[in-house]
Amino acid sequence: MRSILAASLFLIPALAFPHGGGLNAEGCHNDRKRGEYHCHRPTNALTPSVETVSLKSDRNSITTFSQAKRVLSSTVYREQAEQIAFYSGCTYHRQGKKLVPDWATCGYQPRKNANRGSRIEWEHVVPAWVIGHQRQCWQTGGRKNCSRNDEIFRMAEADMHNLVPAIGELNGDRSNYRFTELGDDFGQYGNVEFRVDFKQRAVQPPANRKGDIARTYLYMAETYGLSLSQSQVRLFNAWNRQDPVDTWECEKDRRISGIQGNSNRFVSTNCGSNRSG
Repeated sequence: MRSILAASLFLIPALAFPHGGGLNAEGCHNDRKRGEYHCHRPTNALTPSVETVSLKSDRNSITTFSQAKRVLSSTVYREQAEQIAFYSGCTYHRQGKKLVPDWATCGYQPRKNANRGSRIEWEHVVPAWVIGHQRQCWQTGGRKNCSRNDEIFRMAEADMHNLVPAIGELNGDRSNYRFTELGDDFGQYGNVEFRVDFKQRAVQPPANRKGDIARTYLYMAETYGLSLSQSQVRLFNAWNRQDPVDTWECEKDRRISGIQGNSNRFVSTNCGSNRSG
């Protein structure tokens, strides 16, 4: 079943709808009649796989985003050497109940919000907004409604394979923007190679995170029936090749699999001898 779903990702046609302005790669647009930016779930979108349904019994211990964050902090990123912010490469440490980034370790400088830049947040690589806008629950009540009433959304929102520690300002500036290539004109955040184009609603991550992002998107699409455009699939395949799986990615997948009950096969099948027992 998974091989069929993975293959079908490469066959998803470009999305098109007949009203109110063309859609972007995520199937979203500015609706001139309604005066808002919104997204459509295309009729040819993938539906949740058999594997998604079978995960429910394995994942009773992690049922909410709040639980997932606590477990990630205490159990997955448990060693000091592993406490590195995803986009920036800054180390971070615990200060009371907060996780605090050490800016000097990566040359981070806040763009605008130093307060949010002074804490670590758990970032959804595939934003909850993207997941929700492909489900009916969001259309009738937003994220809170999905978290309360849609079991598949709750599983996706709490999926630890999709969560990474990030400097809060980067998490906030990334918002629900798509990942893409924007060129190497960095400098918005000091020495950190992270670029946000607010007009295009797009983000370029550092080169050493592109593969991690690609494998996460492919996993989430396969596991939860999310639609990817052809351009996204091409980009993520290229990033997967450019930035191969590394030792920590394998170990993180192993730890999450042991807790959550499933691995990200786009990571685990490439681990080989890197995967510890």
